[in-house]
Amino acid sequence: MDIEELAETFELLGEWEERYAYLIDLGRKLPPLAAGEHCEASKVRGCMSQVWLVGGLQDDGAMRFNGDSDSSLVKGLIALLLTMVNGKTASEILALDIAGQFKRLGLESNITVNRRNGFFAMVERIRALAAQAA
Repeated sequence: MDIEELAETFELLGEWEERYAYLIDLGRKLPPLAAGEHCEASKVRGCMSQVWLVGGLQDDGAMRFNGDSDSSLVKGLIALLLTMVNGKTASEILALDIAGQFKRLGLESNITVNRRNGFFAMVERIRALAAQAA
């Protein structure tokens, strides 16, 4: 799935309760982190929930990330973010308008300020990993 498909699905769902349920479902589909990846080094600061993000450059030049959270909704936000960045090069990730996509999906006005701040803390972590790889 890419961001375009995600945006179409959000439009079809209409009501925010349905969109929240869809986000939670996306989060349930995230692959589990490896045993040692729930650690301080992979923890994202600035999130109210516990959030871990791991990732890096693959042999093909694309970046791949995975994440986890103790919150179902936040796991869905991780899945949404990973839809935007997985499989892209470091320079493509750094050039992405993630805030614009976030707004386009209506998340800016439909999730709490704390969740929004946590989402952008995850974005900063991914951008930092991409900058290291670039």
